[in-house]
Amino acid sequence: MSADFQGYEQDYGVLTADITNRIGKIPKLSGEEKKQMVINVEKQLDEAKELKRSRIAYSDEVRNELLGDDGNSSESQLIKLREERAHLLDNTERLERSSRRLEAGYQIAVETEQIGQNILENLNQDREKIQRARERLRETDTNLGKSSRILTGMLRRIIQNRLLVVVLAIIIVFTIALAIYFTFRGH
Repeated sequence: MSADFQGYEQDYGVLTADITNRIGKIPKLSGEEKKQMVINVEKQLDEAKELKRSRIAYSDEVRNELLGDDGNSSESQLIKLREERAHLLDNTERLERSSRRLEAGYQIAVETEQIGQNILENLNQDREKIQRARERLRETDTNLGKSSRILTGMLRRIIQNRLLVVVLAIIIVFTIALAIYFTFRGH
């Protein structure tokens, strides 16, 4: 009787330790591995609940058997039964705490994934803005190149026109000087 209950307790202890270990690994995982680990832990939690029900049923069966013997049960067996029940309740509380931690860890993982998704969307929008700005800069650079060529051409024409004006001015001054010279020399 006691060996069966200890077997239940040992199985329950191993299972809760494994669940706790896996819960501790969940925050370090990502993507599909994290989802798979959560599914496995949930299955183990269901298994632990079933084991707990089996232990409670066995405990009730033993208690009924001990109490139904019209005083033939010993007080030491009742004490052992109470101790085993206390262990069962303690393990149940641990399992419930682990379940709450698992749920909290899963919630944090979901929130982290949502934040990461928002960051990726913002980065994508920023990349598009930068690409549009780069394209505008290229267009501006092209337009500046055209403007520079036009201004260079205009500057050449201005210089040519000034040289032409200077040459014409020299010719006119020289013609006037010759006309004055021949006018005074002929008298």
